[in-house]
Amino acid sequence: MRPTPVHQRQECVPMPEAPPQVVIIGGGLGGLCAAHGLRAAGIEVALYERDPSLDHRPQGYRIHLDSRGAGGLHECLPPRLYELFVATAGLPSRRVTIVNERLRELHAVQFDGVSAGEDPKTFSAAVDRMTLRQVLLAGLDDVVHFGAEFTHYEHEGERVRAWFADGTSAVGDLLVGADGVGSRVRRQYLPHLEIRDLGTRCVYGKTRLDDRVAELLPPRLTDGFMSVRSRRAGMALGLVRLREDPAEAAARLWPGLSLSWAGDYVMWALAVPSAGLPGTDAELSAAGGARLHELVRERITGWHPDLMALVAAAEADQTFYVPIRSSTPIEAWEPTNVTVLGDAAHAMSPAQGSGANCALLDAALLCRAVAAGGPPADVIGDYERRMTEYGFAAVRASEAAAAGSGGGLLGRMFGWLGRLSR
Repeated sequence: MRPTPVHQRQECVPMPEAPPQVVIIGGGLGGLCAAHGLRAAGIEVALYERDPSLDHRPQGYRIHLDSRGAGGLHECLPPRLYELFVATAGLPSRRVTIVNERLRELHAVQFDGVSAGEDPKTFSAAVDRMTLRQVLLAGLDDVVHFGAEFTHYEHEGERVRAWFADGTSAVGDLLVGADGVGSRVRRQYLPHLEIRDLGTRCVYGKTRLDDRVAELLPPRLTDGFMSVRSRRAGMALGLVRLREDPAEAAARLWPGLSLSWAGDYVMWALAVPSAGLPGTDAELSAAGGARLHELVRERITGWHPDLMALVAAAEADQTFYVPIRSSTPIEAWEPTNVTVLGDAAHAMSPAQGSGANCALLDAALLCRAVAAGGPPADVIGDYERRMTEYGFAAVRASEAAAAGSGGGLLGRMFGWLGRLSR
Protein backbone atom coordinates (compact mmCIF):
# COMPACT_ATOMS: atom_id res chain seq x y z
CA MET A 1 0.00 0.00 0.00
CA ARG A 2 1.33 3.42 -0.92
CA PRO A 3 1.61 5.76 2.05
CA THR A 4 -1.17 8.29 2.39
CA PRO A 5 0.29 11.72 3.12
CA VAL A 6 -0.95 13.43 6.24
CA HIS A 7 -0.75 16.76 4.47
CA GLN A 8 -0.08 17.59 0.82
CA ARG A 9 0.82 21.29 0.97
CA GLN A 10 4.45 22.09 0.23
CA GLU A 11 4.60 25.68 1.52
CA CYS A 12 5.72 26.56 5.05
CA VAL A 13 2.87 27.15 7.46
CA PRO A 14 2.79 28.41 11.05
CA MET A 15 2.23 26.14 14.02
CA PRO A 16 -1.52 25.41 14.09
CA GLU A 17 -3.79 26.15 17.03
CA ALA A 18 -5.42 22.76 16.56
CA PRO A 19 -3.87 19.59 18.08
CA PRO A 20 -0.64 18.68 16.31
CA GLN A 21 -0.29 16.12 13.58
CA VAL A 22 2.25 13.38 14.29
CA VAL A 23 4.04 11.14 11.79
CA ILE A 24 5.52 7.92 13.21
CA ILE A 25 8.14 5.92 11.31
CA GLY A 26 8.17 2.26 12.34
CA GLY A 27 5.41 -0.20 13.26
CA GLY A 28 7.05 -2.09 16.12
CA LEU A 29 5.69 -2.30 19.64
CA GLY A 30 6.68 1.23 20.65
CA GLY A 31 5.41 2.90 17.49
CA LEU A 32 2.04 1.13 17.60
CA CYS A 33 1.59 1.85 21.29
CA ALA A 34 2.34 5.55 20.67
CA ALA A 35 -0.16 5.64 17.81
CA HIS A 36 -2.90 4.44 20.17
CA GLY A 37 -1.96 6.90 22.88
CA LEU A 38 -1.83 9.89 20.57
CA ARG A 39 -5.11 8.99 18.94
CA ALA A 40 -6.78 8.62 22.35
CA ALA A 41 -5.59 12.14 23.16
CA GLY A 42 -7.32 13.50 20.05
CA ILE A 43 -4.09 13.97 18.11
CA GLU A 44 -3.98 13.14 14.41
CA VAL A 45 -1.40 10.44 13.77
CA ALA A 46 -0.18 8.40 10.82
CA LEU A 47 2.28 5.51 11.11
CA TYR A 48 4.46 4.26 8.25
CA GLU A 49 6.09 0.81 8.27
CA ARG A 50 8.58 -0.30 5.62
CA ASP A 51 7.60 -4.01 5.73
CA PRO A 52 4.80 -4.94 3.33
CA SER A 53 2.92 -6.89 6.01
CA LEU A 54 2.90 -7.68 9.71
CA ASP A 55 4.56 -11.09 9.34
CA HIS A 56 6.99 -10.26 6.55
CA ARG A 57 10.07 -11.26 8.57
CA PRO A 58 10.81 -12.90 11.92
CA GLN A 59 11.17 -10.41 14.74
CA GLY A 60 11.30 -12.60 17.80
CA TYR A 61 9.10 -14.90 19.80
CA ARG A 62 8.89 -14.61 23.57
CA ILE A 63 9.48 -11.32 25.36
CA HIS A 64 9.09 -10.52 29.04
CA LEU A 65 7.00 -7.51 30.03
CA ASP A 66 7.08 -6.01 33.49
CA SER A 67 5.39 -3.01 35.10
CA ARG A 68 7.17 -0.60 32.74
CA GLY A 69 5.81 -2.19 29.57
CA ALA A 70 2.41 -3.05 31.02
CA GLY A 71 2.14 0.48 32.41
CA GLY A 72 2.85 1.97 28.99
CA LEU A 73 0.21 -0.21 27.38
CA HIS A 74 -2.32 0.54 30.11
CA GLU A 75 -1.83 4.27 29.63
CA CYS A 76 -2.08 4.24 25.82
CA LEU A 77 -4.53 1.50 24.83
CA PRO A 78 -8.33 1.60 24.93
CA PRO A 79 -9.45 -0.28 28.08
CA ARG A 80 -10.87 -3.26 26.19
CA LEU A 81 -7.71 -3.60 24.14
CA TYR A 82 -5.60 -3.57 27.29
CA GLU A 83 -7.85 -6.33 28.63
CA LEU A 84 -7.15 -8.27 25.44
CA PHE A 85 -3.42 -7.84 25.94
CA VAL A 86 -3.71 -9.24 29.47
CA ALA A 87 -5.92 -12.12 28.34
CA THR A 88 -3.41 -13.16 25.66
CA ALA A 89 -0.32 -12.83 27.83
CA GLY A 90 1.42 -15.79 29.39
CA LEU A 91 1.34 -17.03 32.96
CA PRO A 92 3.04 -15.01 35.73
CA SER A 93 6.84 -15.01 35.57
CA ARG A 94 7.94 -15.38 39.20
CA ARG A 95 11.39 -16.92 39.00
CA VAL A 96 14.64 -16.75 37.07
CA THR A 97 16.66 -19.95 37.26
CA ILE A 98 20.25 -20.46 36.13
CA VAL A 99 21.42 -23.99 35.40
CA ASN A 100 24.46 -25.58 33.79
CA GLU A 101 24.34 -27.61 30.57
CA ARG A 102 23.51 -30.74 32.62
CA LEU A 103 20.50 -28.91 34.15
CA ARG A 104 22.04 -28.65 37.59
CA GLU A 105 20.69 -25.53 39.30
CA LEU A 106 23.37 -22.89 39.95
CA HIS A 107 21.33 -19.93 41.13
CA ALA A 108 17.77 -18.64 41.27
CA VAL A 109 15.91 -15.45 42.05
CA GLN A 110 12.29 -15.51 43.19
CA PHE A 111 9.99 -12.52 42.64
CA ASP A 112 7.08 -12.07 45.04
CA GLY A 113 4.06 -9.84 44.57
CA VAL A 114 3.92 -10.17 40.79
CA SER A 115 1.07 -11.40 38.61
CA ALA A 116 -0.20 -11.51 35.05
CA GLY A 117 -3.42 -9.73 35.99
CA GLU A 118 -4.80 -6.38 34.90
CA ASP A 119 -2.88 -4.27 37.44
CA PRO A 120 0.13 -2.97 35.50
CA LYS A 121 2.02 -2.21 38.73
CA THR A 122 2.45 -5.92 39.48
CA PHE A 123 2.56 -7.29 35.93
CA SER A 124 5.32 -9.77 35.12
CA ALA A 125 4.70 -12.30 32.37
CA ALA A 126 5.93 -13.75 29.11
CA VAL A 127 4.27 -12.34 26.00
CA ASP A 128 4.28 -13.60 22.43
CA ARG A 129 5.63 -10.73 20.34
CA MET A 130 3.52 -11.46 17.24
CA THR A 131 0.32 -11.78 19.25
CA LEU A 132 1.02 -8.46 20.95
CA ARG A 133 1.67 -6.77 17.61
CA GLN A 134 -1.64 -8.12 16.29
CA VAL A 135 -3.40 -6.73 19.35
CA LEU A 136 -1.70 -3.36 18.91
CA LEU A 137 -2.82 -3.13 15.29
CA ALA A 138 -6.49 -3.40 16.31
CA GLY A 139 -8.39 -0.21 15.56
CA LEU A 140 -5.53 1.36 13.59
CA ASP A 141 -6.55 0.40 10.05
CA ASP A 142 -6.76 4.05 9.01
CA VAL A 143 -3.51 4.95 10.79
CA VAL A 144 -0.97 2.28 9.80
CA HIS A 145 0.48 2.18 6.27
CA PHE A 146 2.61 -0.82 5.32
CA GLY A 147 5.14 -0.89 2.49
CA ALA A 148 6.34 2.67 3.17
CA GLU A 149 10.15 2.77 3.26
CA PHE A 150 11.29 5.98 4.93
CA THR A 151 14.38 7.60 3.37
CA HIS A 152 14.83 11.04 4.98
CA TYR A 153 13.04 14.08 6.35
CA GLU A 154 13.10 17.81 5.63
CA HIS A 155 12.06 20.74 7.81
CA GLU A 156 9.46 23.04 6.30
CA GLY A 157 9.21 26.04 8.54
CA GLU A 158 7.80 24.76 11.82
CA ARG A 159 6.71 21.47 10.27
CA VAL A 160 8.59 18.40 9.08
CA ARG A 161 8.13 16.26 5.98
CA ALA A 162 9.00 12.56 5.80
CA TRP A 163 9.96 11.16 2.41
CA PHE A 164 9.57 7.58 1.25
CA ALA A 165 11.36 5.45 -1.32
CA ASP A 166 8.49 5.60 -3.82
CA GLY A 167 8.58 9.41 -3.91
CA THR A 168 5.56 10.05 -1.72
CA SER A 169 5.74 12.03 1.50
CA ALA A 170 3.87 12.87 4.68
CA VAL A 171 4.08 16.09 6.67
CA GLY A 172 3.27 16.77 10.29
CA ASP A 173 4.11 18.95 13.25
CA LEU A 174 6.17 16.15 14.84
CA LEU A 175 8.15 13.26 13.37
CA VAL A 176 8.82 10.24 15.61
CA GLY A 177 11.45 7.66 14.71
CA ALA A 178 10.32 4.31 16.09
CA ASP A 179 12.21 2.39 13.42
CA GLY A 180 14.47 0.21 15.52
CA VAL A 181 18.18 -0.20 16.04
CA GLY A 182 18.94 0.63 12.39
CA SER A 183 16.78 3.77 12.53
CA ARG A 184 17.15 6.07 9.54
CA VAL A 185 15.45 8.83 11.51
CA ARG A 186 18.15 8.59 14.20
CA ARG A 187 20.97 8.53 11.63
CA GLN A 188 19.81 11.89 10.31
CA TYR A 189 18.66 13.39 13.62
CA LEU A 190 21.49 12.14 15.87
CA PRO A 191 24.33 11.05 13.58
CA HIS A 192 26.73 11.11 16.54
CA LEU A 193 24.76 8.48 18.50
CA GLU A 194 26.87 5.39 17.91
CA ILE A 195 25.44 1.87 17.75
CA ARG A 196 28.09 -0.68 18.74
CA ASP A 197 28.19 -4.31 17.68
CA LEU A 198 28.83 -6.27 20.90
CA GLY A 199 30.32 -9.17 18.95
CA THR A 200 27.60 -11.64 19.94
CA ARG A 201 24.83 -13.25 17.89
CA CYS A 202 21.65 -14.75 19.35
CA VAL A 203 20.14 -17.62 17.37
CA TYR A 204 16.42 -17.90 18.17
CA GLY A 205 14.15 -20.88 17.70
CA LYS A 206 10.83 -22.25 18.90
CA THR A 207 9.59 -25.72 19.75
CA ARG A 208 5.85 -26.34 19.77
CA LEU A 209 4.52 -27.55 23.09
CA ASP A 210 2.90 -30.98 22.90
CA ASP A 211 2.78 -33.93 25.29
CA ARG A 212 6.15 -35.24 24.17
CA VAL A 213 7.86 -31.86 24.45
CA ALA A 214 6.20 -31.18 27.82
CA GLU A 215 8.02 -34.19 29.25
CA LEU A 216 11.35 -32.63 28.22
CA LEU A 217 10.83 -29.33 30.05
CA PRO A 218 13.02 -28.62 33.07
CA PRO A 219 10.67 -28.40 36.10
CA ARG A 220 11.48 -24.78 36.95
CA LEU A 221 10.72 -23.55 33.43
CA THR A 222 7.02 -23.31 34.27
CA ASP A 223 7.85 -20.71 36.94
CA GLY A 224 9.61 -18.30 34.63
CA PHE A 225 12.77 -17.73 32.64
CA MET A 226 15.74 -20.12 32.57
CA SER A 227 19.34 -19.46 31.60
CA VAL A 228 21.67 -22.32 30.68
CA ARG A 229 25.36 -21.58 31.15
CA SER A 230 28.30 -23.46 29.73
CA ARG A 231 31.87 -22.59 28.88
CA ARG A 232 31.14 -22.58 25.15
CA ALA A 233 27.75 -20.90 24.89
CA GLY A 234 24.76 -19.61 26.79
CA MET A 235 21.16 -20.58 26.11
CA ALA A 236 17.92 -18.89 27.12
CA LEU A 237 14.73 -20.88 27.62
CA GLY A 238 11.28 -19.40 28.00
CA LEU A 239 7.87 -21.07 28.04
CA VAL A 240 5.01 -19.30 26.25
CA ARG A 241 1.73 -20.70 27.53
CA LEU A 242 -1.04 -18.16 27.04
CA ARG A 243 -3.79 -17.59 29.59
CA GLU A 244 -6.51 -17.67 26.95
CA ASP A 245 -6.77 -18.68 23.31
CA PRO A 246 -6.27 -15.42 21.35
CA ALA A 247 -9.18 -16.07 18.97
CA GLU A 248 -11.59 -16.66 21.86
CA ALA A 249 -10.28 -13.66 23.78
CA ALA A 250 -10.66 -11.41 20.72
CA ALA A 251 -14.22 -12.60 20.11
CA ARG A 252 -15.06 -11.68 23.69
CA LEU A 253 -13.21 -8.37 23.97
CA TRP A 254 -12.72 -6.99 20.44
CA PRO A 255 -15.25 -8.63 18.05
CA GLY A 256 -14.12 -8.73 14.45
CA LEU A 257 -10.42 -8.89 15.25
CA SER A 258 -8.75 -12.02 13.90
CA LEU A 259 -5.80 -13.19 15.99
CA SER A 260 -3.78 -16.08 14.57
CA TRP A 261 -2.20 -18.46 17.07
CA ALA A 262 -0.50 -21.77 16.31
CA GLY A 263 -0.26 -22.88 19.93
CA ASP A 264 1.96 -22.70 23.00
CA TYR A 265 5.71 -23.20 22.61
CA VAL A 266 9.14 -23.01 24.15
CA MET A 267 11.40 -20.22 22.94
CA TRP A 268 15.12 -20.96 23.03
CA ALA A 269 18.01 -18.76 22.06
CA LEU A 270 21.70 -19.56 21.87
CA ALA A 271 24.23 -16.76 22.36
CA VAL A 272 27.44 -17.29 20.41
CA PRO A 273 30.42 -15.07 19.53
CA SER A 274 30.18 -13.75 16.00
CA ALA A 275 33.85 -14.59 15.43
CA GLY A 276 33.08 -18.28 15.96
CA LEU A 277 30.28 -18.49 13.41
CA PRO A 278 30.87 -20.21 10.05
CA GLY A 279 30.21 -17.16 7.90
CA THR A 280 29.35 -13.50 7.82
CA ASP A 281 25.96 -12.06 8.82
CA ALA A 282 24.96 -11.86 5.16
CA GLU A 283 26.03 -15.45 4.48
CA LEU A 284 24.22 -16.84 7.51
CA SER A 285 21.06 -14.91 6.70
CA ALA A 286 21.12 -16.36 3.21
CA ALA A 287 21.75 -19.87 4.55
CA GLY A 288 18.27 -20.04 6.07
CA GLY A 289 16.73 -21.37 9.26
CA ALA A 290 17.56 -25.03 8.74
CA ARG A 291 21.30 -24.30 8.64
CA LEU A 292 21.08 -22.16 11.78
CA HIS A 293 19.12 -24.89 13.55
CA GLU A 294 21.82 -27.38 12.63
CA LEU A 295 24.46 -25.00 13.96
CA VAL A 296 22.70 -24.80 17.34
CA ARG A 297 22.40 -28.58 17.57
CA GLU A 298 26.13 -28.87 16.89
CA ARG A 299 26.96 -26.31 19.60
CA ILE A 300 24.98 -28.09 22.34
CA THR A 301 26.26 -31.60 21.66
CA GLY A 302 26.95 -33.24 25.01
CA TRP A 303 24.42 -31.15 26.93
CA HIS A 304 21.60 -32.78 28.91
CA PRO A 305 19.62 -35.13 26.61
CA ASP A 306 16.37 -33.26 27.32
CA LEU A 307 17.89 -29.97 26.13
CA MET A 308 19.24 -31.56 22.97
CA ALA A 309 15.87 -33.22 22.30
CA LEU A 310 14.02 -29.97 22.93
CA VAL A 311 16.07 -28.17 20.28
CA ALA A 312 15.93 -31.13 17.88
CA ALA A 313 12.10 -31.02 17.99
CA ALA A 314 11.98 -27.37 16.93
CA GLU A 315 10.55 -26.01 13.70
CA ALA A 316 13.92 -25.74 11.98
CA ASP A 317 12.82 -23.27 9.31
CA GLN A 318 11.67 -20.83 12.00
CA THR A 319 15.21 -20.43 13.35
CA PHE A 320 16.80 -17.01 12.86
CA TYR A 321 19.48 -14.89 14.47
CA VAL A 322 19.99 -11.33 15.62
CA PRO A 323 23.24 -9.37 16.08
CA ILE A 324 23.46 -7.96 19.61
CA ARG A 325 24.05 -4.22 19.46
CA SER A 326 23.97 -1.41 21.97
CA SER A 327 23.74 2.38 21.94
CA THR A 328 26.54 4.51 23.29
CA PRO A 329 24.91 7.01 25.69
CA ILE A 330 25.50 10.63 24.70
CA GLU A 331 25.00 14.03 26.30
CA ALA A 332 21.75 15.94 25.93
CA TRP A 333 21.09 17.48 22.53
CA GLU A 334 19.06 20.44 21.29
CA PRO A 335 15.43 19.30 20.82
CA THR A 336 13.46 19.92 17.64
CA ASN A 337 10.19 18.64 16.24
CA VAL A 338 11.89 15.32 15.44
CA THR A 339 12.45 12.65 18.08
CA VAL A 340 13.06 8.92 18.57
CA LEU A 341 11.87 6.16 20.86
CA GLY A 342 12.70 2.55 21.69
CA ASP A 343 15.70 0.93 20.03
CA ALA A 344 16.04 3.94 17.75
CA ALA A 345 17.09 5.89 20.85
CA HIS A 346 18.53 3.38 23.32
CA ALA A 347 19.26 -0.01 21.77
CA MET A 348 20.54 -2.48 24.35
CA SER A 349 21.55 -6.10 24.85
CA PRO A 350 18.84 -8.51 26.07
CA ALA A 351 20.71 -9.08 29.32
CA GLN A 352 17.99 -7.54 31.50
CA GLY A 353 14.94 -7.84 29.29
CA SER A 354 14.47 -4.07 29.20
CA GLY A 355 14.27 -3.25 25.48
CA ALA A 356 10.55 -3.75 24.84
CA ASN A 357 9.64 -2.44 28.28
CA CYS A 358 11.54 0.81 27.71
CA ALA A 359 10.00 1.24 24.24
CA LEU A 360 6.46 0.99 25.64
CA LEU A 361 7.36 3.31 28.48
CA ASP A 362 8.75 5.77 25.91
CA ALA A 363 5.47 5.64 24.01
CA ALA A 364 3.41 6.54 27.07
CA LEU A 365 5.78 9.33 28.11
CA LEU A 366 5.77 10.82 24.60
CA CYS A 367 1.98 10.73 24.36
CA ARG A 368 1.65 12.40 27.76
CA ALA A 369 4.07 15.15 26.76
CA VAL A 370 2.49 15.86 23.38
CA ALA A 371 -1.04 15.81 24.79
CA ALA A 372 -0.05 18.39 27.41
CA GLY A 373 0.62 20.87 24.58
CA GLY A 374 3.14 23.62 24.15
CA PRO A 375 5.87 24.52 21.64
CA PRO A 376 7.21 21.33 19.99
CA ALA A 377 10.81 21.93 21.07
CA ASP A 378 9.75 22.34 24.72
CA VAL A 379 7.46 19.33 24.59
CA ILE A 380 10.09 17.12 22.97
CA GLY A 381 12.88 18.48 25.15
CA ASP A 382 11.04 17.39 28.30
CA TYR A 383 10.28 13.97 26.81
CA GLU A 384 13.87 13.40 25.65
CA ARG A 385 15.41 14.41 28.97
CA ARG A 386 13.34 11.86 30.85
CA MET A 387 13.51 9.18 28.15
CA THR A 388 17.29 9.28 27.90
CA GLU A 389 17.67 9.27 31.68
CA TYR A 390 16.03 5.89 32.18
CA GLY A 391 16.78 4.64 28.66
CA PHE A 392 20.52 5.13 28.83
CA ALA A 393 20.49 3.83 32.42
CA ALA A 394 18.92 0.64 31.06
CA VAL A 395 21.60 0.47 28.36
CA ARG A 396 24.34 0.68 30.99
CA ALA A 397 22.62 -1.83 33.27
CA SER A 398 22.15 -4.30 30.41
CA GLU A 399 25.82 -4.11 29.47
CA ALA A 400 26.85 -4.43 33.12
CA ALA A 401 24.65 -7.50 33.53
CA ALA A 402 26.29 -9.02 30.47
CA ALA A 403 29.81 -8.29 31.65
CA GLY A 404 29.83 -8.01 35.42
CA SER A 405 29.56 -11.48 36.93
CA GLY A 406 31.23 -14.85 36.58
CA GLY A 407 30.63 -17.41 33.88
CA GLY A 408 31.76 -15.69 30.72
CA LEU A 409 29.93 -13.30 28.41
CA LEU A 410 27.93 -15.93 26.58
CA GLY A 411 26.57 -17.49 29.73
CA ARG A 412 25.64 -14.05 31.10
CA MET A 413 23.85 -12.78 28.00
CA PHE A 414 20.64 -14.24 29.38
CA GLY A 415 21.24 -13.82 33.10
CA TRP A 416 18.26 -11.45 33.27
CA LEU A 417 18.59 -11.23 37.05
CA GLY A 418 17.79 -7.54 36.86
CA ARG A 419 14.63 -5.73 37.64
CA LEU A 420 12.13 -8.14 36.11
CA SER A 421 9.47 -7.19 38.65
CA ARG A 422 10.15 -3.46 38.45
